[in-house]
Amino acid sequence: MQVTPLIWIITIAVTIAFFVYEFFAHVRKPHEPTIGESARWSAFYISLALLFGVGIGAVTGWTYGGEYFAGYLTEKALSIDNLFVFLLVMGAFAVPKAYQQKVLMVGIIIALILRGVFIAVGATLIENFSWIFYLFGALLLVLAYRQAFSNHETDPANNRFMRFVRRHLAVTDEYHGDKLTVKTNGKRFVTPMLLTIVAIGFIDLIFAVDSIPAIYGLTSEAYIVFTANVFALMGLRQLYFLIGGLLERLVYLAQGLAVILAFIGVKLVFHALHVNELPFINGGQPLLWVPEIPISFSLLFIGATIAVATILSLLKTRGNRSTIETPTSIDPSTRKEHSK
Repeated sequence: MQVTPLIWIITIAVTIAFFVYEFFAHVRKPHEPTIGESARWSAFYISLALLFGVGIGAVTGWTYGGEYFAGYLTEKALSIDNLFVFLLVMGAFAVPKAYQQKVLMVGIIIALILRGVFIAVGATLIENFSWIFYLFGALLLVLAYRQAFSNHETDPANNRFMRFVRRHLAVTDEYHGDKLTVKTNGKRFVTPMLLTIVAIGFIDLIFAVDSIPAIYGLTSEAYIVFTANVFALMGLRQLYFLIGGLLERLVYLAQGLAVILAFIGVKLVFHALHVNELPFINGGQPLLWVPEIPISFSLLFIGATIAVATILSLLKTRGNRSTIETPTSIDPSTRKEHSK
């Protein structure tokens, strides 16, 4: 896939323009988005992502188009899981609804920057070291295990990292609008708003470790990796307000993502064996008999896994009205109850 520097520049410029528009049109003035507003913009960004994938397929071939769609589906599913953690962070810090948009926007921008760095590093490693596929595959298998048996019951406002931050910063207990710092009695204090953004930034770093090796297991094209991540993050703010209560019903999402990560991990290991250069494995020769999993199968597998996890989750929580709550009203301790 040939991507010229001009195409990269245009893509990055358009991405920045979208986020600048988002800030001035929706986030600059604090308010709580309506369901209608969130639904319209969510539909717009999802449609835009699908149209872009069709364009990739039409212009460069459907192998690359399939890689984009598989990557987009994976990154979108991981982003929705990320939203659940954002939900817990908002509740733990008691962020007023009117200011949640700003926190989400900053968190999404941090996520995009971190993923951009990881994408560049990953592309360099893959280009120079074929054995990195072994490492990525092993990492994804470990992450899949942790994802399958993880829970989000810990209080993100009082974890070890946030306690470290509080020890080194003067923090006020009250919000002062959407200000990040405030001066009181001649002393500068950090507000809970800044602490929330710091917590979300730390979470973004953890999720970047999951998402980048996962999508590199589906495509080696840095441009597809970048655009799939961009479109997965675009509209995430609106999706948060649209399905905030529904997130509590997706009790099998973590297990579904674990299956996807494990599948991609195995796919990466197979690919590593197929292009093997390590001298202590088959004398440094590729194991050509090892199958390469085609992208068409990967796309079907990922889509089916997400669909099954969603359907089973909704069936399990059907009729449980207590799970449908607003984003700020969810108690982090309820995750365990709904997961039983």
